[in-house]
Amino acid sequence: MEFLIQGIAAITIKQLVMWVIGGVLIYLAIAKDFEPALLLPMGFGAILANIPMSGAITQTLNGTPVEGILDFLFNSGISTEAFPLLLFIGIGAMIDFGPLLSNPFMLLFGAAAQFGIFFTMCAATLLGFELKDAASIGIIGAADGPTSIFVANYFHSNLIAPITVAAYSYMSLVPVIQPFAIKLVTTKKERSIKMPYKPESISKKTRILFPIIVTVIAGLIAPTSVALVGFLMFGNLIRECGVLERLSVTAQNELVNIITLLLGITIAASMKADQFVTMKTAVVIALGLVAFIFDTIGGVIFAKILNLFLKKKINPMVGAAGISAFPMSSRVIQKMATKEDSQNFILMHAVGANVAGQIASVIAGGLIMNLIR
Repeated sequence: MEFLIQGIAAITIKQLVMWVIGGVLIYLAIAKDFEPALLLPMGFGAILANIPMSGAITQTLNGTPVEGILDFLFNSGISTEAFPLLLFIGIGAMIDFGPLLSNPFMLLFGAAAQFGIFFTMCAATLLGFELKDAASIGIIGAADGPTSIFVANYFHSNLIAPITVAAYSYMSLVPVIQPFAIKLVTTKKERSIKMPYKPESISKKTRILFPIIVTVIAGLIAPTSVALVGFLMFGNLIRECGVLERLSVTAQNELVNIITLLLGITIAASMKADQFVTMKTAVVIALGLVAFIFDTIGGVIFAKILNLFLKKKINPMVGAAGISAFPMSSRVIQKMATKEDSQNFILMHAVGANVAGQIASVIAGGLIMNLIR
């Protein structure tokens, strides 16, 4: 009872705030089914890391530092960039680049939908953030959690916790954020544009060569990105080679599940109350939302500009699918198209833009790392 009283007395207001934040993340994961595989571990980890004298994080006992398990996992899996990169192998194994290879034109939308990254990076700089922190914040707009973690860790940003929370929270809110942003800049007539899809047979040789060629080209353009792009494409090569089906299934399931759980709870090591509950954290999360919205708007506006010159019009919503939230964004776009016209089927075009966005977000992260020293 004495220890319980001491523990209660040691609780700070900021720690209580972190418990509430952890509870909200758990609620969103369970009640709303928003990215539960990540938000639930992150929420529970936030509580775990903010219990007074928690043995889960590094503490000084009797003058001797004792490393907690969360700090150990953070130093082993995130500081070394191992967790994000291993996760990319699984993501690559999940992706079918067929819709993109059938319509390479969709690559343009993957590039255009990264506008929010650079817009937010400039905005963060104007608000007083150091350039490396501003770049790390901007990458939230990539709608790609592993890339956000990788870039923030590369720049040794102290904002890795709010950046990660914002990245995964907004990814889970794609069905809410994207329709709002799209409707701001489109009309019902534009959202109703139909795009006939004629699937083309992609040869096995093309599917195998594609991840290899992308890795080489991306590596030459932005050498710093070669680990990000390379692990993503390695996972896809495992999928497409046809002789490693067992490893492909393992990468898509067991590997992704294990790394996702460890990644989620490990992030909590950087969610200590005294570092997380600050005005700067609130600004980072707000800027992350700006990045997400402007990525979506950037893709839509680019499609609308192209329509000024094209005879066969593009449904501007396809441009919004150029963000990296795969496959959620493409599903949201199709749902919106069906709502406007029940006979409108643009899913495969949206999927093509969506997988293009996966590549573009990784390359954008690599370019930023390569340009900022």
